[in-house]
Amino acid sequence: MKYKEGDKVIVSTNKGEVSGIVMPSKRTVVIKLESGYNTGIKKSNVRGLKVVRRATPVKKKVKKVGFKKGLPTVVILSTGGTISSRVDYATGAVHASLDASDLVGAMPELKEIANIECKGILNKMSEDIKPGDWVKIAKAVYREAKRKDVSGVVVTHGTDTMHYTSAALSFMLEDLNKPVVLTGSQRSSDRGSSDARMNLVCSVIAATSDIAEVVVCMHGTTDDAYCSVHRGTKVRKMHTSRRDAFQSINESQIAMIRPDGKIEHTNRYRKRAERVVKLKIGIESQVALIYVHPGMNPDLIDWYVKKGYKGLVLMATGLGHVPSELLRGIKNAVKRGVTVCLAPQCISGRLNPLVYSNGRKLIKAGALPLEDMLPETAYVKLMWSLGQDKPKLMLENLRGEIVECIDPKVFESP
Repeated sequence: MKYKEGDKVIVSTNKGEVSGIVMPSKRTVVIKLESGYNTGIKKSNVRGLKVVRRATPVKKKVKKVGFKKGLPTVVILSTGGTISSRVDYATGAVHASLDASDLVGAMPELKEIANIECKGILNKMSEDIKPGDWVKIAKAVYREAKRKDVSGVVVTHGTDTMHYTSAALSFMLEDLNKPVVLTGSQRSSDRGSSDARMNLVCSVIAATSDIAEVVVCMHGTTDDAYCSVHRGTKVRKMHTSRRDAFQSINESQIAMIRPDGKIEHTNRYRKRAERVVKLKIGIESQVALIYVHPGMNPDLIDWYVKKGYKGLVLMATGLGHVPSELLRGIKNAVKRGVTVCLAPQCISGRLNPLVYSNGRKLIKAGALPLEDMLPETAYVKLMWSLGQDKPKLMLENLRGEIVECIDPKVFESP
């Protein structure tokens, strides 16, 4: 079976024949059908394979993207993921489209919204992003945000940990004077149901708006009605595969953006002003996010202390509780200089550890209750606060991470 990516082949199996383009794969034969969908065939099930047409290498023509006078400039920074990728049907491979001409060629509507500049920072799946990568992204955003000729910055990112990165950038970039918009896609760009195109178009529109915060812009519904703009410290991925997986927690989305450019603001936000953005990238990576659960080993806290961890975020149950057996370890951790914080495991709602005796004992032991702060945001903020050598910043509302009064209407029960 001598074939290569991009060849058009006919594969014979016990169940019949399959025809299409060979896609990249190691363990199976993956064929892109004429319908546009892929099918995988175990190599052990292949009875014969005939190459109908060999792949023809495509020579890329580099085109200069025209600059339109009067349009704002938006810089798109890529960190990986599928949103800035395209499928080359001549070879069957997926390529990163970091070149502005590629991007505008695939999405011509972008050139009517803004003058686009594209730059690559990382090429990582989001589950592989580390705290050090947040620093790299923050530095890259800072360089572009300082430019007076840039209206806003879009960061393309894998969806799994995008809300961690949005929180990190929110704290590392102080006094923002323009939008920093993170976006991604739940469906790959070669699928008919891909959300990549609309998410990117709406994100570029958001980057030209008067918002001056780090935000996430993703599909707001399962159809293509609009994209939602979420505050970077209050957004969370709430579904594994739905296109509207990202939701604001304990507050409304900042805005809804329609593909035609219409923006409807639905919540308070920080607006553009003559401010000088500051970069604060100090970070302490020795921080743990611990999910509190029945039967957990009470020695776990001591283990983190012995390993030299500087901060712990406990995802506490209910109003802010942990098993009573953990109290001794928490007291010892605080005594040794470890910052211990409590974040709500319930996600929605606010902690109030003073209601029950267990919560009051936690406060007496030195644990810091973080009100309605998201656990992921608390984890990132504690890294950042310790990096600034100011752990008490955890109790301050710096980037909208704490909602003073939660509107009960924002919680929708199933």
